Amino acid sequence: MPSKSKIYTLLGFMLLIIVFFISMISGVYPLCIKTIWSLLTSLQTEHTTDAYIFYQLRLPRTLLGIIMGCGLAVSGASLQGMFKNPLATPGIIGITSGSALFAAISIVLGNSIKALLPSYLHYALVSISAFIGAILVMFLVYRIAIKNGKTQIVIMLLAGVAITALAEAITGFLTFISTNEELRDLTFWRLGSLGAANWNKVIILFIITSIATFFLIKNGKALNALMLGEENATHLGINIKKHHTRIIWLSSLIVGASVAFAGTIGFVGLIVPYILRLLIKSDFRIILPLSALYGSILLLGADIISRTAIAPTEIPIGVITAFMGAPLFIIILIRFKKSM
Repeated sequence: MPSKSKIYTLLGFMLLIIVFFISMISGVYPLCIKTIWSLLTSLQTEHTTDAYIFYQLRLPRTLLGIIMGCGLAVSGASLQGMFKNPLATPGIIGITSGSALFAAISIVLGNSIKALLPSYLHYALVSISAFIGAILVMFLVYRIAIKNGKTQIVIMLLAGVAITALAEAITGFLTFISTNEELRDLTFWRLGSLGAANWNKVIILFIITSIATFFLIKNGKALNALMLGEENATHLGINIKKHHTRIIWLSSLIVGASVAFAGTIGFVGLIVPYILRLLIKSDFRIILPLSALYGSILLLGADIISRTAIAPTEIPIGVITAFMGAPLFIIILIRFKKSM
């Protein structure tokens, strides 16, 4: 009889294929399954409307959603394992807000910053800024929450709340002093959207996310050991500092790149790992790869809802994921309270 992990893996791939085709046909301009299949199999390149919509709009957007959902879910699951708490996700502990803040700074003050940088960094300024913001906030939260080698969960959450509030306040001030063009860009980053997807973003994010996700998934055994306690993990030969540093850097890299290309999209790293732990045992060797699969499904599904719920108007995808994640966050808090 197949194990649960194999069943959920097979089910996940089937769902991903279904959601992929739904994403390709969904939108203001209709594309039927027959047309999509023809374009996929023939690699049609003539300048028809169907080919343009498929290759330049729908396919990059769909692939960006798959890649980003994969990375955000795996980074969320890794941070939960490192902090040994289901609430430790990039959005809740302030990493996403810090990343978005630095992206906002580069948008509003970009001309002044570019004057200090070599020309080849100008194009990637927002991405670099978002990554720096994610790294700084991650290290700050980690330093605040750790005491005597143990994670203080309440302190970690409060630190995340404080950092998020501060980041929102500064971003609000930047919004106040921004021009109309900068205001549109800021609105995009704060609410999140896959609408600006293109092949350059897909390729760059694929390289970053695939490398970071690969090394995060390799931490599965170490995260299992950390769940037994840091002292026990050390006795088992786990280099705790090395794995903590790796998870911090790789998670921040994924979050920073995601914020740079699609803005603030929260709760993906909370929803997917938590549901997987309810369905299967807490084995990170299984949870991490399954998080990659189901994170892609979740974010792609949220994107479909965002552009079809009140078409032709598009709801920001960050709003959709917040509607999904906030009630689950409350449920986790209630369960955590009862277990204390």
